[in-house]
Amino acid sequence: MGSTTMIHNERISKLNDKPILKKKYVLYWMQQAQRTEYNHALEYAVETANRLNNPLLVCFGLTPDFPEANERHYYFMLQGLKEIKSDLMERRIQMTIQQGQPHVIAVNLARHACAVITDRGYLKIQREWRKYVADKTPCSVIQVETDVVVPVESASVKEEYAAATIRNKIQRRLKDFLIPLRKTRVRNPSIHLTLKQYDIDDIDEVIKRLKIDRGVAHTSKYTGGTSTAKKILRAFIKKDLRNFGRERNDPGTDILSSMSPYLHFGQISPLYIALQVRAAKSAGADSYLEELLIRRELSMNFVFYNPQYDSYGGLPNWAQRTLKAHTRDRRPYTYTTHQLEHAQTHDPYWNAAQKEMTEYGKMHGYMRMYWGKKIIEWTKDPQQAFEIALHFNNKYELDGRDPNGYAGVAWCFGKHDRPWPERRIFGKVRYMNAAGLKRKFRIEKYVKRILQEE
Repeated sequence: MGSTTMIHNERISKLNDKPILKKKYVLYWMQQAQRTEYNHALEYAVETANRLNNPLLVCFGLTPDFPEANERHYYFMLQGLKEIKSDLMERRIQMTIQQGQPHVIAVNLARHACAVITDRGYLKIQREWRKYVADKTPCSVIQVETDVVVPVESASVKEEYAAATIRNKIQRRLKDFLIPLRKTRVRNPSIHLTLKQYDIDDIDEVIKRLKIDRGVAHTSKYTGGTSTAKKILRAFIKKDLRNFGRERNDPGTDILSSMSPYLHFGQISPLYIALQVRAAKSAGADSYLEELLIRRELSMNFVFYNPQYDSYGGLPNWAQRTLKAHTRDRRPYTYTTHQLEHAQTHDPYWNAAQKEMTEYGKMHGYMRMYWGKKIIEWTKDPQQAFEIALHFNNKYELDGRDPNGYAGVAWCFGKHDRPWPERRIFGKVRYMNAAGLKRKFRIEKYVKRILQEE
């Protein structure tokens, strides 16, 4: 099934060999790409519905037990979903949000569908959901990749060692995929369809009804939704992009785009961000695009090709060997998981980073690296250190539990890095210390800001 919009065929893949049927509507099962703008899957679904002269129905499955998700994550996501439903109504497209297992909801609604279109997710659970729908649904199921600029398999057919090995592969394909996406006009409204609905107008009430982990409260610092993401992006491009290349690593200046929570939930398109940044012709554009297009898509490559991405076994063999060889090295400090979680260490910089994460749901990028390195240093067993870091990251970060989060934690333990001169505790894994923070950055300014916000 080809595409007549500006959607490259390499974004499109059939998940089964079943036919397109004569049914009531085309179904777009929205799950990863939670937005109505720059969403290739949505536009392909509209196009398909127009071609078949059928209305388009959009569904979303609200599962209360997504692994390691809690109130913080659900609140942010629901803010975005509320906006999506309103935006789709303006395009005369009905959206049904139902509570339950997303893949089961999609299969139930597919009984009346000519075809099912879905977006792509890279985590194991997301891939399992899509396989289930493809197997159980009687009609054609088509996946459209929209949460990366260059599709994972188009960029590389194998797991890449580092940014240096994937950079040229992605850059060679950018001309094929760095293309604006227009909205497709809807010919057949679906707003007249009568369907089961889950009311999300009052988010606080929805949170009360959901049987979810309430151990981490939502944060008022970040509000979910595409319109908020675009507003933050515009402000970043206007004010901070020009300094990004020079100051992005300095926690004291906080020259960051804050796009990662919105990218995590698919509330903003990486393609849209890339086009906006490139159009700005700013001094910091190249540095930012390196992070967005190379580093972020390297993490997608890692999660897609390495089935152990969420465990210690996903680390490079050299890193596992060298950390094991230094397990018995004496640690200058050791802390319990409880002490670490509650920022009860001797290090004011690490404590500030931990508090930024637990209180606000997002930690400065450079401090995440320092934060992970210190957990290695202050924990007796490197595998336990990995599990603690991953648990904290997934529990508190709005952008945890995604390819960037898994790759970021793994980087602290040697993934996508090279061996360094050997030293105590770390072996050949890169080391970081507080002296480096004080020498390079206005680190006291960072600590002061976090304490004031707290």
